[in-house]
This record gives sequence, structure tokens and C-alpha cells, in this order.
Amino acid sequence: MLRKIELKTRLNATPGKVYDAWLDGKKHSKMTGTVATGSARKGGTYTAWDGYITGKNLELVPGEKIVQSWRSTDFKKSDPDSLLEIRLKAIKTGCELTLIHSKVPDNQEDYETGWKDYYFKPMKKYFSK
Repeated sequence: MLRKIELKTRLNATPGKVYDAWLDGKKHSKMTGTVATGSARKGGTYTAWDGYITGKNLELVPGEKIVQSWRSTDFKKSDPDSLLEIRLKAIKTGCELTLIHSKVPDNQEDYETGWKDYYFKPMKKYFSK
């Protein structure tokens, strides 16, 4: 069985800046404090968290939406890739980010806390500068 996680956060940045930071390896690395690689083209591959996460860009709508295949080194070889969707919406104070992580195998840890602690917290700090 597969699970779905949906989370929201607000960031002090434009949707375009968040979009660029998510896809650019150098900016993503600074944003999370770990090594990442990236691509801003459909079909491009990426890594995050020192290679713990890998995937491919499936759909890109600049400043609005990122859809990526996503898997961690904790996935079993038989597990299919999960799906990560990042939706960005302009608000008065910057950007509302909606993260939808679906098709997460049941045998995986609960990633909800990980998204909050290892992405949302450092992103708020990164974009508050």
C-alpha cells in the first residue's frame, strides 16, 4: 500500500525564487545545508541530502509547480519511485508552498517530520535573509 503526505508552509520569497532554489543544485545545497545537484529541465535528474534522495523532473511550470519522481536510499529495490509535487502560490508575505508527497511505500519511515525538520525549517531560515 502507498501513502500520501500533504504539507503547507509560507516562505518570505517570491514563488520564482523558491522554484529556482529547489531546482538549482547550488541554491538547493545552501537552502538545506547538504549537497544537492539539480536541473531546471523536464527529464533532468537531481540528487539531494548528500545522495540520500534521487529523482527526475517530470513536470515543470516556472514559478508555479514542480513534479518529480523521488526515492531515498531507504527504498527497497522493488519499491516504485514516489511522486513529489511542489505547488507555489504568491501571497502578500511571499509564497505559500504546498508539498504533496504521494506513492510513498508503507515500509518507509514517516517522511512528514523529515519534510518539516529538514526542508521547511532550513528553507524559512534561507529565505529570511
